[in-house]
Amino acid sequence: MGLFGKKPLKIGLIGLGKIAVDQHIPSIRANKHLQLVAGCSPRARPEGIQAYDDMDAMMTAHPEIEAIAICTPPQIRHEIAKQVIGIGRHVFLEKPPAATLGEAEAIKALAAAKGVSLLASWHSRFAPAVEATRKWVSEREIKSITIHWKENVRQWHPGQAWIFEPGGMGVFDPGINSLSILTRILADAVMVKKADLHIPVNCDAPIQVEMDMVTEAGFPIRAEYDFLQTGVQTWSIYIESKAYEKLTLSMGGTELEIDGRTMIKQKEAEYSGLYAHFHDLIRKGQSDADFSPLRIVADAMLLGKRIAAPEYIE
Repeated sequence: MGLFGKKPLKIGLIGLGKIAVDQHIPSIRANKHLQLVAGCSPRARPEGIQAYDDMDAMMTAHPEIEAIAICTPPQIRHEIAKQVIGIGRHVFLEKPPAATLGEAEAIKALAAAKGVSLLASWHSRFAPAVEATRKWVSEREIKSITIHWKENVRQWHPGQAWIFEPGGMGVFDPGINSLSILTRILADAVMVKKADLHIPVNCDAPIQVEMDMVTEAGFPIRAEYDFLQTGVQTWSIYIESKAYEKLTLSMGGTELEIDGRTMIKQKEAEYSGLYAHFHDLIRKGQSDADFSPLRIVADAMLLGKRIAAPEYIE
């Protein structure tokens, strides 16, 4: 295949919605080692990409495709991934990797059995300040962590009714990005102790969540998620050490402040890093399928107290 020569890795997309247009398509096209061949969607037809109604039509027209990124809503990813793996193509799963932890683990087992590379893509782990935060945390005794992940669903997910349906995860869809960072910067396991899930009376997934967690080391983590944030959006993690040092990781991991001093402030380029990682995994015959962020969400939904919230209107 082209990957092991000088030719770029040929990629297809399943799902051509907002995340594909905003992130996947430009990131693939910006990488000289990758070639975007085609995509498929029953409805969407982004300008400048050869699009088909479904995967079968895409693969019939382009059997040279070597890897496929699945950018659909999570509720249908397991079945699609099963088909992609079945024809021997490498798989890039948009986050969250599936609607349930069981489906995610099934995908991982299928990929391993078939011998194809699998990437469960946690794009926020590739934000520019995450690794510096990880290093800072590893060198200190931590006292507490607080997460505020609050955004306007009407701005960031317009018309995406699936997000409030079973398996759509509601505010955990963006909130899981904070958990992907959390599980990257901490060496210890994170356990959910309590969660309040505010679910609109006409929806099946939470629009707001307050959650208390604890690490194996014993320090507390408080997370607050809100899908109704107006004005300035908040994607921040606040960490305090036992020596009273304070770190703030903000704007989704692009900005880092330590004790009031700005240390890192860069533009977001997460998907570029993800696709470089995906290419490297395939080259080495490896996979990266960590489901710890999804496990935290699953535990919160299992333990959480359901609180009726007002009807959500788009």
